[in-house]
Amino acid sequence: MFRVIDFVVLIRLVAVGTTVLTLLLYTLIERYFPQILTIVRPFTLAPTIALVFTFLLTSKWISRRIWKIARFFNGSLYPDLNGVWEGEIIFEDDKGTLEARAVIRQFLLNTEIDMHTATAKSSTLEATPVISSGQFKLYYTYSTRPKKTDYGTYTGSTIFDIRLVGDETKTLELSGYYYTDRATRGRTRLRQISSDNNTDVSFY
Repeated sequence: MFRVIDFVVLIRLVAVGTTVLTLLLYTLIERYFPQILTIVRPFTLAPTIALVFTFLLTSKWISRRIWKIARFFNGSLYPDLNGVWEGEIIFEDDKGTLEARAVIRQFLLNTEIDMHTATAKSSTLEATPVISSGQFKLYYTYSTRPKKTDYGTYTGSTIFDIRLVGDETKTLELSGYYYTDRATRGRTRLRQISSDNNTDVSFY
């Protein structure tokens, strides 16, 4: 099991990328703009390039585009979960179901899930995308605030399995058992209906 974002690889990528870009840019300046060589040296270029490179890799908008391009060439990379999800919460012991909606905001370094039902709202305490035995999973720990304030908040956790469902139109689905500190449990199942993560899906 490992995290999708390998920080060792990320740091090495920034280091190698900074070195290559610094040498390339210095060579171009030396060839086409020799008059400014007195103020430009590799050690003055490197910090700026490292800053720009790090910004690009960690920028939410840009990192998502890089992610999309990378997945185009390598479909085995972790899927982009950004967007609106709809589904249901299935209570244990056949106690019924409850409609659920969620918005997932997933970027290079963090994942956030806002889960909503007609009776409660949940916010992320920790969401960790992993690949375990070749299977995409999402470890999700959350805090829930019921609509009725006298019920008090509680915490819970879910290990979501991520898979593609549907015969013709493949759709991402999250499915997993949840457990809470109120000793309740059940199953949550959600399907992605949009990739727009700026949508309001609250019930109240």
